[in-house]
Amino acid sequence: MSHTAHYHTFGCKLNFAETSTIAEALEAAGVVRAADGDTPDIVVVNTCAVTAMAQKKCQQLIRAYSRRWPQALIAVTGCYAQLQPVEVSALPGVAIVWGNDNKTAMASEVLRHIRSADAGSRASVSHVIKAKDIRSFTPSCSRGDRTRYFLKVQDGCDYFCSYCTIPYARGRSRSGNIDDIVAQARQAAANGGKEIVITGVNIGDYGHGTDITFLDLLRRLDDVEGIQRYRISSIEPNLLTDEIIEWVARSRAFMPHFHIPLQSGSNKVLEMMRRRYDTSLFAHKIHCIRQIIPDAFIGVDLIVGAKGETPQEFEISRQMVESLDITRLHIFPYSERPGTRAVAENEWYRVDQAEKHRRANIMQEISDRKLKAFVHKNCGTRRKVLVEHTAHGNYMYGLTDNYLRVKLPLSPSLYNQLVDVQLTEPVTDGTADIIASL
Repeated sequence: MSHTAHYHTFGCKLNFAETSTIAEALEAAGVVRAADGDTPDIVVVNTCAVTAMAQKKCQQLIRAYSRRWPQALIAVTGCYAQLQPVEVSALPGVAIVWGNDNKTAMASEVLRHIRSADAGSRASVSHVIKAKDIRSFTPSCSRGDRTRYFLKVQDGCDYFCSYCTIPYARGRSRSGNIDDIVAQARQAAANGGKEIVITGVNIGDYGHGTDITFLDLLRRLDDVEGIQRYRISSIEPNLLTDEIIEWVARSRAFMPHFHIPLQSGSNKVLEMMRRRYDTSLFAHKIHCIRQIIPDAFIGVDLIVGAKGETPQEFEISRQMVESLDITRLHIFPYSERPGTRAVAENEWYRVDQAEKHRRANIMQEISDRKLKAFVHKNCGTRRKVLVEHTAHGNYMYGLTDNYLRVKLPLSPSLYNQLVDVQLTEPVTDGTADIIASL
């Protein structure tokens, strides 16, 4: 009996990579990806728990799937499942709660459940392995529905920032073998892949406990024939060395694109957060990038309304962010997470919800202004674009080397091809950053 599956992913690029790993394992066993309008037998939801709002959205979607497809087996994985397995298992329709352990093994568990259902019985609900016991690591390189591949090179984190649950959800920092990772990239190239995004929880910590560094990995990947583009996903500023920046500038295939978490422009708040850098180090990294790669896209994560962020410290943070020559902010109103150190700090200044949103709006205005300036700076230039498989109406889309999303006239023969385009004007309908012509 054939089965169909529907997949939904919340959160980070690592989650997208892991959802694709599950999908590939199920498809290898004969499970077909459900098309639009189909009624799937299996629903896989890969969750996020970085904020209370992210967790709430996961709950809402799982309930909606249970109402829409009441006969489907719902399998829930990811950080929300890892941190709150009892709560997740109580949601309607949920048959599997897997957490962040081996995703190929999860696919086997899904198959066990669906075969038990075919035989007229029901398998017992799967258990979550505690994060401290998740020690294995297998690199994976998956595409799913996207043009780009996602190469998982690292998992877990040892930092234990005061606001963050990731070490409790993902376990300690661990990395894949460099030869295995390079082999995964070669396989992606053999499958027609042109671009790979390097993912992990704390990718700059790659090689932790060994004499291999993240830069060693980048150098090896740059030698893989067939892969024309690499992007480095979020990397901690203290682990983004000047040597890495200089090497990206002269590499064959690494794109002028950086994503660096700042979290606060206040040194006092950074200290409360237990971050491993200060604002002067962060500003130096931005300056170094702009000096060597002036047209680089620089995305920055920022938390507003963190515990301890007084009005004075927010103003310091605002001024610091304003001074940075960055491209875009990814803004997160602070969400207190159970089990973190910040919860226990009762003396720290608290910011109410309305004030968090006010501060987020202020930072968003700064972000919009900086992105607009970056787009206008690129208008009139020519850049290489990797054309995506997706299209809408008479248009197709793609990303420039420096991560501007462009809108192009439809030409299906160019899907998954690198093309040279002229960037002409900003897009006003929200579908892309900039209009381009061939």
